[in-house]
Amino acid sequence: MYENIEFTSIHMDAIREIGNIGTGNAATALSRLLGRAVDMDVPVAELVPIYEVTAHYGSPEMRVCAVLIRSEEVFSCSLMLMIDEEKADILADLIIPMDISGMNDEEKFQIRNSALSEQGNIILGAFLNALSQITGWTLPTTTPAVARDMLGSIMDVVASMFGVMGDSAMLVKTNLHIKGLEDDLGGTVIMIPDPGSLETLLSKLGVL
Repeated sequence: MYENIEFTSIHMDAIREIGNIGTGNAATALSRLLGRAVDMDVPVAELVPIYEVTAHYGSPEMRVCAVLIRSEEVFSCSLMLMIDEEKADILADLIIPMDISGMNDEEKFQIRNSALSEQGNIILGAFLNALSQITGWTLPTTTPAVARDMLGSIMDVVASMFGVMGDSAMLVKTNLHIKGLEDDLGGTVIMIPDPGSLETLLSKLGVL
């Protein structure tokens, strides 16, 4: 889809800057939601073919949780937050205002997915806010959807759904450091621009 663009270091620097601002926004927004300090490592941003995303993330058999939203109009794209399933549940439990230990598995599943939907929406919205800050665009989003499955299965679905819209994905990998938790939670934001959207963005940034 982007055969007319020869990506240069200038283009990639612009994409990395979006990742930097996006992770900063996400850390601030998530900290407000959780009521505790949140830090994120300096992100690693790269542009890869959509069908190679799995290889860049991890083993196809690993269980993950994914939160997906879409933005349309001036900059149309799909955005997804991908996080290891066990760590996703740890993140979800931080904002659940009740003890769910006595609930059955289905009730826990629904409550945690609702929490992850809210958290994912905040994190992904922070990346769109980064684009808004840089471009001045208004970027509305759809209601978030949550999926849990093996990484390979989720990415197969994503590729089949959105591969017709864009053949490249922007990956922004970072680590979530949340005060009070011993382990980092990781996390990857995947942005898949629709055809023409990446050109529009790079042109707006003055690098195309």
